[in-house]
Amino acid sequence: MFENLKQADMEVYNSMKKELLRQQRNIELIASENIVSMPVMETMGSHLTNKYAEGYSGNRYYGGCVHIDEVETLAIERLKKIFGAEHANVQPHSGANANIAVYFAILKPGDKVMGMNLSQGGHLTHGSPANISGQYFEFHEYGVNKDGFIDYDNVKKVAHEVKPKLIVAGASAYPRAIDFKKFREIADEVGALLMVDMAHIAGLVAAGLHENPCEVADFVTSTTHKTLRGPRGGIILCKEKYAKAIDKAIFPGTQGGPLEHIIASKAVCFKEALSDEFKEYQNQVVKNCKKLAEELMKRDFKLLTGGTDNHLILLDLTNKKITGKEAEKRLDEAYITTNKNAIPFDPNGANVTSGIRVGSAAVTTRGMKEEDMVVIAEAIDLCLTYDLEDKAKNLVTGLTEKYPLYEEYNLMD
Repeated sequence: MFENLKQADMEVYNSMKKELLRQQRNIELIASENIVSMPVMETMGSHLTNKYAEGYSGNRYYGGCVHIDEVETLAIERLKKIFGAEHANVQPHSGANANIAVYFAILKPGDKVMGMNLSQGGHLTHGSPANISGQYFEFHEYGVNKDGFIDYDNVKKVAHEVKPKLIVAGASAYPRAIDFKKFREIADEVGALLMVDMAHIAGLVAAGLHENPCEVADFVTSTTHKTLRGPRGGIILCKEKYAKAIDKAIFPGTQGGPLEHIIASKAVCFKEALSDEFKEYQNQVVKNCKKLAEELMKRDFKLLTGGTDNHLILLDLTNKKITGKEAEKRLDEAYITTNKNAIPFDPNGANVTSGIRVGSAAVTTRGMKEEDMVVIAEAIDLCLTYDLEDKAKNLVTGLTEKYPLYEEYNLMD
């Protein structure tokens, strides 16, 4: 598949080959990662990257966009169908770009906004002081209670005190279903707009396994990778009355030329998401995550909220006497890829952390089922409880050989 690259740039080719081998060898448990289909991958590396197409379908600033318009319109219509949205913009380069564009469309610098505390499960773009969102707008935080669940009473209290122009719901490390209707009620009580960032759970929403935020929110943003299992990129869904403001906020507001090869890949991903097979896949993602949570708790692992409703688990490792940073390193040595993650009220801070985040989306794509989650839990336990990385590695190798990656394709010799 990469013969031309092999001839032109052996250094890049070799690094790509090593990364492919790593992906084939490792169990991928990072909750924000997944494995795309070959049609999705092929579209990303296509000749559509050659075309500049500033503007929107039927109203471009460059000539020669008739076929580009066809592809982008397909992506828009499929996306609207998945989520029952009134309007869709498929041009954001990332989820972060999508979030910033919504802010640009409806806020002025200094406006009051509410977002979930980053250390308690939120996202950088939900008001972190390290991010443009936290520096340009007056963000006020809400968070979780001592058991790790979103404290809706606190959300309501902060909203009535602050009177924000916008409330942001959604999380990057929260293992439970979010009550978007409750957020809508609170937003209406204080006259705020509601934005939902569903990046992590978009695939589950598409399959009808979680509440659809498009039914209640003014704006919904997402990435197109993670559980949606598409290319790396972003989307914005909104009510029709905000369509012009959102489109202007993307172009010319925050972006120039759209990545039409990625938009084509999004279109392919959206078609996949409309299939019965995709719904079956998402059901298995949830089953696998629940089983993995159950097996980890059997092995005396402490889970935030005591379980999961979605594709991810947040492990509190304080009772294992190991930091998140060290756990990530040990697991990697056993070919298990995770990421260190802060737990609410973390005594070790964001760089070291006391937890790790674990997700089931990628292993489910490889074909793994509940019985395989038992093996993964055992491998994690061998690493983090008994420091037996070699034994864990043997278990992992057995699984990855049983479920090969892109087996039917010769990607790289």
